[in-house]
Parts: sequence; structure tokens; C-alpha cells
Amino acid sequence: MATLREIRQRIGSVKTTQQITKAMKMVAAAKMRRAQESILAIRPYAREINGLIHHIAASDDDNAIENPLMKAGSNDSILLVVVTADRGLCGAFNSNIIRHTEKLFREYSEHANVQLYTIGRKATEYFTKREYPVMKNMTGIFNGLRFEHAVEISRDVVSQFRAGSFGRVEFVYNEFKSAIQQNLRAELFLPFVSEEPDEQTVHDYTEYIYEPDKQSILDVLIPKHLNVQVWRILLESNAAEQGARMTAMDNATENAEEIKSKLTLFYNRARQAAITTEISEIVGGAEALKE
Repeated sequence: MATLREIRQRIGSVKTTQQITKAMKMVAAAKMRRAQESILAIRPYAREINGLIHHIAASDDDNAIENPLMKAGSNDSILLVVVTADRGLCGAFNSNIIRHTEKLFREYSEHANVQLYTIGRKATEYFTKREYPVMKNMTGIFNGLRFEHAVEISRDVVSQFRAGSFGRVEFVYNEFKSAIQQNLRAELFLPFVSEEPDEQTVHDYTEYIYEPDKQSILDVLIPKHLNVQVWRILLESNAAEQGARMTAMDNATENAEEIKSKLTLFYNRARQAAITTEISEIVGGAEALKE
């Protein structure tokens, strides 16, 4: 049975842990708010540029507009770009991504050569240790996330696709839904397919005369749009990570409070029992002296 001193030490340890988890929750909440603001700023731009590309491609009556990034490669190899966090303590955020990537890897490997491009230390360490075919990795970017990181990733992936190394590229990441919810996504990146604009972005686009021509404009817009899509994915993942960490630390703080209450109750009972025992011994000793 634990002594009173040991119980006091445990209570002190739990209090210290609770203070740490509470502070981590507050830090994650602040980071999540900033990341959420960035997402809300980039989403309309991403939707608009997609709608413009779709309009230009769909307005071509002769279907003469072509772009190598819109054609599936002859190579049946697949590249999975896996986006996780650099750190843990965020619940099942990383494990869900890793588990889903392993599932996709097994499915695709039955009929194609599959390689990985890992973003985030957790994915890099996991898949490298298990000797998965990791083409390239990028870690430590989420502490100072910049648009240049998205451009670099997009440039790497696009150059490999243009070279014919891969016929298909998918991003696996957590999409930010709310502080307590993330959507696991496996999203086709290449070949590029312009999505039908939703009701929020449907416009009666005026028919313009394009200079120099639609093809040239599309050739410029698509790479820019891919850069924006990678940037959006990184922002989504970053916000989802902070939301998951905030929730995990909130749960940890509540659990620490519960453990502290139980230990305090146990300590008070043990202390009361010890006092009762001491009083009984004193009374017994006094009675023995009387005899």
C-alpha cells in the first residue's frame, strides 16, 4: 500500500501534468485560429481559379485545348503524397493517416508500382523504418509554414509527373472540418481534372477574347492552381492537427482532474485512517499505564 508521502507526490505529479496539458491546449487553440483564418482566406481563391480553368476548358468547341498535366500518364506507377504532423500528442491524427495510407498502398500495389512522398516527421519516420519505398520526404515545415513550401512540393511532384515517372498522384491528408472533427481525404492531384464549380462559385462567365490564346492561358493557370492546391492541403492539415491537439489536451486535462480527485480522496481516507490508528494507540497506551 502506498504511503501518504507517495500519494502526495503522485498528486503533485498529476497537478504538474495538468498544468502542462492545459497550456498546450491554449497554445494549440491559438495556432488553430490562425490556421483557420488562413484556410478561410485561401478557399475562395482556390474555388475561383478552378472555376475559371473549368470555364476555359469547357468553352472550347473544338476540344483542341490540351495540357500534359491533364492527361493520365502511360506509366501505371502511383505516387502517394502523405501529409502528417511533425509531432504527436494530437490523438489519432497521425495514426489515421498512416493506417489509410497503408491500406491504399496494399490496394494499389496489386496492379501498380507505388511510391511515397512523405510530408511531416511522423509519416517519414514510420514509413522509412518499415522500408516502404519513400521517394522523398520533407519535415519540419509546419513550425514556419510558408507558400514556398507548397511551391517546392508541387514542383517536385509535377516534374516527376511530366517526366513520366508516375501516371497518377494522390494526396492523403486530414481536411479541417472543425476543432473536434477532421475529414480523412485521399485526393487526386494529377492528372489534373477541373471540378464542376459548386453553387457558391457558379458565374455567368462572359466570353472573352483571350490573348494570346486559351491554350497559353491554361498552361499558365494550371501550374499556379496546383501550387494553390498544395498550399490549401498544407493549411488544412495544419489546422486539423492543431484542432486534434487541442481536443486531445483538453481530454488529458479533464482526465488529470479526475485522477487528482480520486487520489485526493484516497489520501484523505488514508490520512484519516492513520490519525484514527494513532489515537487508538495513544488511548490504548494510556489505559495500559492506568493498570
